[in-house]
Amino acid sequence: MRDWEQATWAAGQTEAEVIRRVGKRVARLALRLTQPNDLILLLAGKGHNGEDARGAREHLAGRRIDTLEAADPETALLRLETLLSLRPALIVDGLFGIGLDRPLNAQWIRLVERVNEARTPVLAVDVPSGLNADTGEPQGAAIEAAVTLTVGAPKAGLLKESAWPYVGRLEVAHDVGLLPCPLTSDVVWTMPEDTLGYPPRRRPATNKATYGHLAILAGSLGYHGAAVLAARAAQRAQPGLITLYTAEAVYHACAAQLQAVMVSPWAPADKLPASHSAVLVGPGLAAVQTVDQMKLVLRNLWRDSALPLVVDASALDWLPLDPLDRNALRVVTPHPGEAGRLLRCSPQHIQANRLNAVREISKRFGNAWVVLKGHQTLIGRATGQVFVNSSGNPHLAQGGSGDVLAGYIAGLVAQPLLRDEVPAMLRYAVWQHGAAADHLQETDPNWALEDLVCQLGKQKPPAAG
Repeated sequence: MRDWEQATWAAGQTEAEVIRRVGKRVARLALRLTQPNDLILLLAGKGHNGEDARGAREHLAGRRIDTLEAADPETALLRLETLLSLRPALIVDGLFGIGLDRPLNAQWIRLVERVNEARTPVLAVDVPSGLNADTGEPQGAAIEAAVTLTVGAPKAGLLKESAWPYVGRLEVAHDVGLLPCPLTSDVVWTMPEDTLGYPPRRRPATNKATYGHLAILAGSLGYHGAAVLAARAAQRAQPGLITLYTAEAVYHACAAQLQAVMVSPWAPADKLPASHSAVLVGPGLAAVQTVDQMKLVLRNLWRDSALPLVVDASALDWLPLDPLDRNALRVVTPHPGEAGRLLRCSPQHIQANRLNAVREISKRFGNAWVVLKGHQTLIGRATGQVFVNSSGNPHLAQGGSGDVLAGYIAGLVAQPLLRDEVPAMLRYAVWQHGAAADHLQETDPNWALEDLVCQLGKQKPPAAG
């Protein structure tokens, strides 16, 4: 980030102009987080972050504004008590930025702790004050933000598990007058704009055969809902045909809830028809009665089939370690617990280094694409770029959310015309899943998974400006 800024200044752009634009972006987000006539408290330190916070003031029309100039922590703390008694709706944190390279002293720690004790939503500018932007560790204490608007690109520390309680939701202000980034990274943040133009427009002279036939092997007694959710989510991706193959014990329950999706009772001894273009295995198979036979089916598909294969949920535990044809498209979608079982370690070990977990799972399972679910879902393989998803919220932590994602991914994978750009396809699917949850949380906070399915594919990146 520092090198990027220096290149920008050397090209003739002024720091004052970038600060002005950052202030405008901070204000735009602050307006989104508040209501007319709400009080917004700006915490302005001595550095550029303080200037960013002050720069937001002129763009906050319709809000009441107070600014706390925090040059001295002892004086600032006394003033803070008075301002907090006015019950601000939002605090904008511009105390410290990425230049902080030493632990805070006791007075600054007390000021930061008092902000956190207030339980007022905080919008942090660039980095939560007190958080080391390289390591993701607090320097004695750190602001616990609801949202962090970081400038240019995410700093490495903001993506670490240790930083999550302080960062909150991470958003990126990239259009602030910096040069096009002259640097590259193996870790890439997915901006909403990256999904523009996807999926590509369909050609007129096509039919349902053009868009593939997805087979879903899912559902068992007590878990038929997972199969239904996966099938409905796959429909939102609009493949040409979908057939759900499910246990006879739950056939009627599944068939009664699906219309355009074909439903067939199926046992592992049965052979899948050759007409399919992709297969999803896993949702709702937790209570399947013929585990050994299902394992054999999955292993044969994984090792020998030329068809793209998406594996989720219980089926992840049945994956073989056999070598694969490197041209075979394989996608696995573990949550941290499942990832831990794949690598024979604890979920905590996975969360401590999620990037390494993606690399190792892919390496172990034939260079498969890995969608490591959770906060800031990762998408990647053993080598190459790993993409960090920017959408979603904690309300996705509901049973069935993963089944919806797996079904939606599989519905896209089933379409031969979309397979030329697998990273774009997976990034789009994961972003849509999270963005649908974000939309629902704003419009219908007690939403359920059925509502999430209905929102898939409808989300559009916000307009620039």
